[in-house]
Amino acid sequence: MAQKMTGARLFAQMLKAYGVTHVFFMDAILRRALAEMEDVGIKRILGHSEKAVAYMADGYARVSGRPGVCMAQSVGAANLASGMQDPYLGHSAVIAFTGRHVAPNQYRNAYQEVAHEPLYTAVTKFHGRIDTLEQIPHLMRQAFREATTGTPRPVHLDMAGYTGDAVTPLEGTFDIVADEAHTRYPAFRPAPDPAGVQRATAAIKASSRPVIVADRGVIISEASEAVARLAERIQAPVVATLDAKHAMTEDHPLFRGMLGSYGRSCANHVVAEADLVVYAGSNTSDHTTANYKMPKEGTAIIQIDLDPVEIGRNYPGVIGIQSDVRAALEALATAATAVKRDDWLAHTMKFVTEWRAEAEKARASDEVPLRPERICRELTELLPKDAILIADTGYAALWTGTLVYLRHSTQRYFRAAGSLGWSFPASLGAKCAAPDRPVICFCGDGGFFYHLPELETARRRGIKTVTIVNNNHSLGQGLRNLNIAYQGRDQTNKGECFEFLPTDFASVAKSFGCFGATVERPQDFRKAFEAAMASDLPAVIDVKTVFAHQAPMAWVPA
Repeated sequence: MAQKMTGARLFAQMLKAYGVTHVFFMDAILRRALAEMEDVGIKRILGHSEKAVAYMADGYARVSGRPGVCMAQSVGAANLASGMQDPYLGHSAVIAFTGRHVAPNQYRNAYQEVAHEPLYTAVTKFHGRIDTLEQIPHLMRQAFREATTGTPRPVHLDMAGYTGDAVTPLEGTFDIVADEAHTRYPAFRPAPDPAGVQRATAAIKASSRPVIVADRGVIISEASEAVARLAERIQAPVVATLDAKHAMTEDHPLFRGMLGSYGRSCANHVVAEADLVVYAGSNTSDHTTANYKMPKEGTAIIQIDLDPVEIGRNYPGVIGIQSDVRAALEALATAATAVKRDDWLAHTMKFVTEWRAEAEKARASDEVPLRPERICRELTELLPKDAILIADTGYAALWTGTLVYLRHSTQRYFRAAGSLGWSFPASLGAKCAAPDRPVICFCGDGGFFYHLPELETARRRGIKTVTIVNNNHSLGQGLRNLNIAYQGRDQTNKGECFEFLPTDFASVAKSFGCFGATVERPQDFRKAFEAAMASDLPAVIDVKTVFAHQAPMAWVPA
């Protein structure tokens, strides 16, 4: 029933109707609406930077499968826009609200005002302006619709008023109407075309060395069981990108490991030798394909994606299935002929056995300072069955993605789409989305430095996460290319380009009122981790590791 209310009340009620439980923001934005949110039970998480609250909303969205909401005033709009790149590349439904000077102040050098639309064009799929009270319900519904349909990605609404409050004090009569389908993503699950399924099953039957590549779309569509069902039906090995790491447990008999530039050599060998690749929810990026070198030219490809624009983007002549990923995999599993491929499975398993034997040498290392590989082994043993592991970009993703083994189907793994520093604030958002599950963040010291002040946010709001810092006082990943750049130079100050001063992150954590522990020997990690998990406080484990240690890169075709 329609009720008379202010724009602020309408805004809060709309968020509540769409199932929003948390809003991540930087002051000063929509203060009247923030007051109304308290009345409807929405938790307001004030951060220390616009980029950090964007990452919190991103972590919330990826873990919950619901849109995450972040907000900033006009002055902070550019900073918030910079935080949209990772959710955009990570296919995450984030809704960003910003304030904007009212029309009479535009083009007059209003205080710190710049055009917002150009800032958001490259990193959102929709941008809208709210200038009147009546636009609030229409454009908020549109924002949730855009964020959750097709490829989920961020959207942006620019609200009139420096703090977005030009129209929120006004009153009108409104029904609170939310489209239930858009409270989550994917909003819709279209079924595949039977003709496409028929072509795909014929190609599977004709192949002798098929492989299934599980990518981000499998996770978004919650299609892990469907992947396993199809793989078992057609006796195909499964490899996964880091964005679908938890699609299959490490000990599944058909799992062959992580694929791509940040993957494992064993998985890359499997794809390189396959005569048919089934891409499930994959945009076939350069990382996934090792700069488009695998599969080899001429390999048959089946590509399943909800977004038809992705089908055939990088490989011509694919058998395309435009569908919800889970629905398509289920249809293929039902239609495909059951076969045996014992020789192919045994052959691909040899790659895995050899890779694990080699990897275990580093994972079992007792070196001091620690090797990051040993941390990953310890984490494999200590991660709770329902843990959510959040990893930063670069080496943090490479270490954890390849060397932490997920052994329980209830464990989850999410990594940055490329933004260094993403993981810590994203882990706070993840914990808000899943308050009853343990959330563990893994990052390097370079990444942790980005958003250290959010330790205060975690302490103030009681957001209990455990952050493991691979502390080698450097940006170690850059050293390989720096060495190339500096070849032939006798005297250099190369360290200026990648070294940090040694930092005691345990003491830093304690100064914020959080739990802090330092680990200097491999045998001490378990005690520190168990103490951090047992603490009621947000926790930081500072692990002193080998300076600028280089990760071995996976084999890829020449």
